[in-house]
Amino acid sequence: QVQLVESGGGLVQAGGSLRLSCAASGRTFSSDYTGWFRQAPGKEREFVAAISRSGGSRYYADSVKGRFTISRDNAKNTVDLQMNSLKPEDTARYYCATGFYSGAYYDRSRYDSWGQGTQVTVSS
Repeated sequence: QVQLVESGGGLVQAGGSLRLSCAASGRTFSSDYTGWFRQAPGKEREFVAAISRSGGSRYYADSVKGRFTISRDNAKNTVDLQMNSLKPEDTARYYCATGFYSGAYYDRSRYDSWGQGTQVTVSS
């Protein structure tokens, strides 16, 4: 079983940037995709971005496309999410997920390992 730990969250003003990092231990990121999801209070957890094992394929939710960039360093067992031009509607708890092997990369039910999340708050 892989353990995931997210870091890098915080409070930032609208228009600012944050870089989230997800570190894996116990087992490397061996699944086909690793993803970032987010959950705002009272809302369902939603897909943000996903990256393939090689890093050659990257996918984004329409709401973050052009502002967020997902990347990975397989040597360090980390997957990062660079978030630029942040908006108040980006406020949420952000989760890293892995253990995906089939299905749709944006489907949270296809991931079997999750971190505890890191809070991102964007003030207006």
